[in-house]
Amino acid sequence: MTIGTRSVLALRRGINNTSKPVLRSSRQIRFNSSSSSTSSASSSSAPTQANQLPRSNTLSTAWYALSLALFAGAGYLIGNVGVLPPSTSLVESSFAIAHQLANQPKYGSIKDYQNAIKELKEYFTEKGKEDKVSTDDADLESHGISDWSYHPAKKPTVVVWVNSTEEVQHVVKIAQKYKVPITPFSGGTSLEGHFSSPFGGISLDVSSMDKILKISEKDGDVIVQPGVKWDDLNAHLIKEGIPLFFPLDPGPGATIGGMVGTSCSGTNAVRYGTAKAEWFLNLTVVLPSGEVIKTRQRARKSSAGWDTTKLFIGAEGTLGIVTEATLRLAPLLPTKCAVVNFPGVEEAVSAATEVVNAGFPVQCVEYLDASTIDAINKGGMVKKSYPKADTLFFKFQGSDSAMSEVSKNVLGVVKKHGGKDFEFSKNDEEARSLWEGRKAALWSVLALKDNAKVWTTDVCVPISKLPRLVKETREDFAKRGITACHFGHVGDGNVHSLALFTNDEELAVVEHAVHEMVERAIRLDGTCTGEHGVGVGKIEYLPTELGEGTVNLMETVKRTLDPHNILNPGKIYPNIKPQHN
Repeated sequence: MTIGTRSVLALRRGINNTSKPVLRSSRQIRFNSSSSSTSSASSSSAPTQANQLPRSNTLSTAWYALSLALFAGAGYLIGNVGVLPPSTSLVESSFAIAHQLANQPKYGSIKDYQNAIKELKEYFTEKGKEDKVSTDDADLESHGISDWSYHPAKKPTVVVWVNSTEEVQHVVKIAQKYKVPITPFSGGTSLEGHFSSPFGGISLDVSSMDKILKISEKDGDVIVQPGVKWDDLNAHLIKEGIPLFFPLDPGPGATIGGMVGTSCSGTNAVRYGTAKAEWFLNLTVVLPSGEVIKTRQRARKSSAGWDTTKLFIGAEGTLGIVTEATLRLAPLLPTKCAVVNFPGVEEAVSAATEVVNAGFPVQCVEYLDASTIDAINKGGMVKKSYPKADTLFFKFQGSDSAMSEVSKNVLGVVKKHGGKDFEFSKNDEEARSLWEGRKAALWSVLALKDNAKVWTTDVCVPISKLPRLVKETREDFAKRGITACHFGHVGDGNVHSLALFTNDEELAVVEHAVHEMVERAIRLDGTCTGEHGVGVGKIEYLPTELGEGTVNLMETVKRTLDPHNILNPGKIYPNIKPQHN
């Protein structure tokens, strides 16, 4: 991006010139002209005007220097730490700033980083695994920079591949010893800059921890390592003749570790919910201290204290590193599909909303706008051609009679909203053919423009707000001249936008549009991210969406478990800003 467009964008989004996010809040600095607006303690101790005047050049110089420091501190707070609480004087706030800055975590020196790498190499060499520690630039690049994310990204200092909980534990202890940060890495498919290493340090790659450890068919669960891919797990269950599957289905290549970290979901969320819906029964976690814990037993339900499993779901590796997971499985049922098109976005989304609210037991309700359908037809990746129109894709599960009954009910609803050309698969082959278009959406959109790159984002709103969100977002992108497609899991209010760009100027326009889309979702009582996670891309929106009290609570948990901010720094927590020593 050119300096000009980045600078304008930084001003627009309230980001300073180092791309650090600013805490957005309704709190403001209060400059009070009278002591009555300050606290009683401050008022009682405030000096008179005569007493404030210095009586010597030395005192005058000292007071001038202190004033500069106080104002500079306040400026730093606004730009880097946060905002001042109400009814707080500038002097009081400046001392609070100094205290807050002094309590920010500090990482080790260059020598500490070097010693950590040396110790890591010695440890793995003793195990006959000297190739598991790399400072090769290609490895650093692939573990810090993503082709799928256009947020500020930096490379780690070293990459370490691990194969066991014991190895993860040892790496964490070395990191703590030298105060070197760790960024967990598994599939590398995340979209919000989750595996960027803003302070260098160790990229801890768990992709080799890809074993399916134990399948308990009678209990309907499985124990896996974090590097296992969800689609590989389901393929293995089919191969073994086990009529069960893991229903969370984000993008292909996503691993269990990353799915825990981002609290993912996917197309099946209408029926099966998200990662927080009891699909993760137990996690084995290496804490920032190096301690290893298991969050619970394998029972389907438990009221024994906190649900500590969920503490780590959506934490993006900032509270601990998952080394094993016990997953709940669902029965694998016969599936059929249906496709129907509509005159416009409002009709399509309104139909989807009514289908879900009617309680029909559908498995998936997916929306693809007319631009996405056009891209699929032009892309040539599927045999079938679809009418160029806003379209809903449905999946049904169960017996033939049950699916037939549900499809009739759905047909009645979509007709009310102008739906036409309703196609219902009669067998597995037709189901695969109908669903092919949904699977090809991303790659087809990418093929729309030569040498184009894509910005992918998601938001989620209450489903009653969905028609407005999609309509206004489409109109806004079109007004800006952006080539974009919009689709998503409309059955639970989750919409994805894919915007194409070919140069820095177009990227700046896209980033503006994405920012407006996110703020629009939050205004509609929604969330800045339905399933992609926070990472570095959505961190600035958390105080607005969650409120300062909730953000402070999250940061208190983080500081308690990880006082030195060793695990995945720069993600989720807007007020924790580590510094290099």
